[in-house]
Amino acid sequence: MELFERAKVVRLKSHHDKFLYADEDEVHVTQDRNGASPNARWTVERVPHSPGVVRFRGHYGHYLSASNEPFLLGMTGRKVLQAAPPSQGGIAISSVEWEPAKDGFQVRLKTRHGHFLRANGGLPPWRNSVTHDVPHRTATQDWVALGRRDRAVAHARARARCLLARRSHVRAGIATPA
Repeated sequence: MELFERAKVVRLKSHHDKFLYADEDEVHVTQDRNGASPNARWTVERVPHSPGVVRFRGHYGHYLSASNEPFLLGMTGRKVLQAAPPSQGGIAISSVEWEPAKDGFQVRLKTRHGHFLRANGGLPPWRNSVTHDVPHRTATQDWVALGRRDRAVAHARARARCLLARRSHVRAGIATPA
């Protein structure tokens, strides 16, 4: 897919304005507002012999994985976890493979079994959780992929705003710190 064709590292931001986050326990995946954390960065690996399919490797070297374990008993969502590389952990290779589907500026990540990566919200235990399922509401499956170029553009825009503010203060005769 062209969205991840040249991407090396991305941050995935949900509609809750939270980032997909690899927890320190090296097992769980949640959402967190701290997009600057290295735990919110995912290395994109293209799957050989499967065009358009990618894997996401987190800060601890584990892959974003769609497990078969239910998130809550009696509910439809399944847990999304960090898994050891397929060659080491004995997990199914298809559980770490994601098919991105671009939808405007957003991306939907689909497992090989047709389930979508889903950002949950609401009261605990749903708050900040990440599951995979075929959701009833499509907003829960929308993610925005932010790469290094997005961060550089945001930094350049912030710098330009700062320079413009300084110029307007100088014109108005207001002293600004150097």
